[in-house]
Amino acid sequence: MTLSSIVVSCNWLDIIVLECILGGLHIGVDVEVRPERARAKLSTSKIDAMIVDCDLDGAAEFLRELQNGLINKSVPVVVLRGARSRNSGKIQPPSFEFQKPISVEQAVHTLSAARKMILDCRLRYHRQILSLPVSLSCGARKSVAANLLNLSQGGVAIRAPRTLAATGPVKVSFALPGTKLSMKFQGEVAWTDKQGNAGIRFVEMESGMKRDLQLWLEQRYLTD
Repeated sequence: MTLSSIVVSCNWLDIIVLECILGGLHIGVDVEVRPERARAKLSTSKIDAMIVDCDLDGAAEFLRELQNGLINKSVPVVVLRGARSRNSGKIQPPSFEFQKPISVEQAVHTLSAARKMILDCRLRYHRQILSLPVSLSCGARKSVAANLLNLSQGGVAIRAPRTLAATGPVKVSFALPGTKLSMKFQGEVAWTDKQGNAGIRFVEMESGMKRDLQLWLEQRYLTD
């Protein structure tokens, strides 16, 4: 799933640089040369990031509209400030900005930060559908073989041969698909049903393992 952006600018040198950087970050680019055309597109399209050149006529008003609810607050707005716009079009955080002429190093840093914000928001609610074996250990009981149904940053859904106990810690381990990584964490049962389905919430995971899971989920989100 490629992320999407709208670049509102008429400076084609800037646009070429931005397209190159955004493409490297797996973010698609749609260019609009006038704020009113970008405004119209927002009524029919969902985007992940908005990049606005403040030197354009009407840019300050457009940015105020973005700030006041024209787009979802989780969508980062990146502002390009030039000689005409040093003190105009100020928007509230979360937002990003850099100066023109564009420094590639600065643009890569800023747009990478915006991309992280986008993915953090998307992955907070994302459930990666899977079907793979998982081992469960509840207290002193022997390990139970189950099937992992989906995986997220916060937990897993599984199907076990019997209903899991609704209380007490649960140790979960499985191999992360397409890698040599073995995931092991401690969780707690969030919900169960009579068919053996259950949701297990993460309560403890090593920081390195948590980072590995984050990177894997990002990769699958962008390629599925």
